[in-house]
Amino acid sequence: MSSTEKLKAAFVETLGISKDTDFENLKYRGIEEWDSVAHMQLVNEIETAFDIMLSTDDVIGMSSFNIAKEIIAKYGISFDA
Repeated sequence: MSSTEKLKAAFVETLGISKDTDFENLKYRGIEEWDSVAHMQLVNEIETAFDIMLSTDDVIGMSSFNIAKEIIAKYGISFDA
């Protein structure tokens, strides 16, 4: 499973959204399912999936799927282009 697929799976599992979601345009509070409580659950799921510990600034700054990829990449995880 690629890093992008793993990240998408974390979003699908945590937010209960479809695998067919337009992830490139997915933003925090852009959908009803991604509220503050779900955000913290998503952070936990991402940390577990990638075996990393996000900083507080990264947790706060993770406002979209694409930004989540950028943040995770800072921890040495590579994403396909």
